Amino acid sequence: MYKKSFIRKTKMLKYFDQKQIGSLPRIFITSLLVIFFFYSMPLIIEFTNNKNNAFKNNSKAILAYTLNNGSNNDESNDKILNEKDLLVDIFSLNDLETDTVRLNASTIKQLFEDTNYTLNDVRKTKLVKPVALTLLPNEIKMIESTTKRKEFFIQIVLPLILKENNNIRLDRKRLFSIINKSNNTDLEKKWLEKKYKQYGIPSKDLSTLKIRMDEVPVSLALAQAAKETGWGTSRFAQEGNALFGQWTWSGEGLKPKDADASQGHKVMKFNVLQASVRAYQRNLNTHSTYKGFRQERAKLRDQGKDLDSLILSKFLDQYAETGNQYVEVLQKIIKQNNLQDFDDAKLLPSSIELESLI
Repeated sequence: MYKKSFIRKTKMLKYFDQKQIGSLPRIFITSLLVIFFFYSMPLIIEFTNNKNNAFKNNSKAILAYTLNNGSNNDESNDKILNEKDLLVDIFSLNDLETDTVRLNASTIKQLFEDTNYTLNDVRKTKLVKPVALTLLPNEIKMIESTTKRKEFFIQIVLPLILKENNNIRLDRKRLFSIINKSNNTDLEKKWLEKKYKQYGIPSKDLSTLKIRMDEVPVSLALAQAAKETGWGTSRFAQEGNALFGQWTWSGEGLKPKDADASQGHKVMKFNVLQASVRAYQRNLNTHSTYKGFRQERAKLRDQGKDLDSLILSKFLDQYAETGNQYVEVLQKIIKQNNLQDFDDAKLLPSSIELESLI
């Protein structure tokens, strides 16, 4: 490298000598060239970076994105942001719900009866009443009938999962609207910036956001909630509203009783059940461990197929230490309890905004 540079300088000086240019003019011209070089390089670098980070509006290129096209927009290029950036809206939801009231099981059952909310009816009509409970009843573990306890648990958790899927669906609808526009407004750009942080995408790549901002099949979420909480009876579910057993190293949580004292993780604690569902979906949609899950989901989308929980569950073998055995348990729960009946269920609208989703 040094040798090549030396040869270039020698040739330049010879050129000046051949043209009979004096020493002062030579020094002046050389100085100008050096100044121009150091001044232009930052501008070139900045231009290159801005070009890479610009908002992409080529809708055909984005919407035609497939997992096997060798695109540079690979999820592996993104580093996961810190927990607070990813879960800022979950923490905000926790802060808003500090004075929650725990209803007992009999009161909740009466509420379901008063609103004609039964799972048999949901399986027939595919419509779910928007009954959003904030806490699990302590008495759920006292229900002797396994069938009734499972149904009761599903009735409580189902509306919460559907609500979060609705939120994602609305966001996804807005994202596609932005992608298909030639120019984005300042408001849309701010919204994108917010979503890039929530979904851990520092590269600000729309293709990656499109893959990550997507729903989790209802049956899969129900099965994982059932497995992680023992159908709502676990200590973490009762004391911390933790439906999915997520770990945290910096947030508020419950220490497992059999955990090694040297281990720093805790099971993440929430003020309300809704926050737990949202954090679970954000986890599957952002953590590098579940990249395969997201790729398979995007593949199903590209093929115009429904999101199949039995297929996608295969990519959650690292969710628990038991690996493939965990996947087998999830699939067993889904099949035995006919949870896929709820995959196409819709939450009855509690606002005008949500009516378009039904």
